Amino acid sequence: MGILENKRRARLFYRFLAPVYDRINPFVWTTEMRAEALSLLSLSSDDRVLDVGCGTGFGTAGLLEYSQDIYGIDQSRAQLKQARENIGRFDPVSFMLGDAERLPFPDDAFDAVWSSGSIEYWPCPVETLRELRRVCKPGGQVLVVGPNEPQSRVGRALARAIMLFYDRREAERMFQAAGFVDIEHHLMGPTYRPDIAITSIARVPES
Repeated sequence: MGILENKRRARLFYRFLAPVYDRINPFVWTTEMRAEALSLLSLSSDDRVLDVGCGTGFGTAGLLEYSQDIYGIDQSRAQLKQARENIGRFDPVSFMLGDAERLPFPDDAFDAVWSSGSIEYWPCPVETLRELRRVCKPGGQVLVVGPNEPQSRVGRALARAIMLFYDRREAERMFQAAGFVDIEHHLMGPTYRPDIAITSIARVPES
């Protein structure tokens, strides 16, 4: 388990990173990548959408282009404070402090669930994916953006020492184990590294 796959350490990390996060983030998670990921979702303006690990609200801002009923949840008070400053002017967004492993919502509460830049901090990814499935309606979509595993052995070792990195095969395994169907995986990234991220999209079974 990586250093930041620990909630206390991750909260401390983002307490100091939050003030500069929005200046660093565009180098690895661009507006073009966000638009590409959003295009995979079938959203209507009245869909209720949950952003898990919303951070400073970068993904949330993109979701607002599609729906006017958005919830954002994050375990970092510092990140949420920045998110409210960034997107507080939009009435449709409800931000709250919370844990991705224990979402404070009833079953089938959302039409879609989005999570970008969060899975790498989850101590138990499959269990957390099951939690995302629980709060999403049958037939609804869940989209998760996470870091693609480096190709070199040294790069993989360094990456895994920090947080969760995974490849398409592991992404497929996790989503299948969490009970999803119609699973797809797309590599994305900025022009200098077009495979830096894995965007996985899947559906909650109808039955």
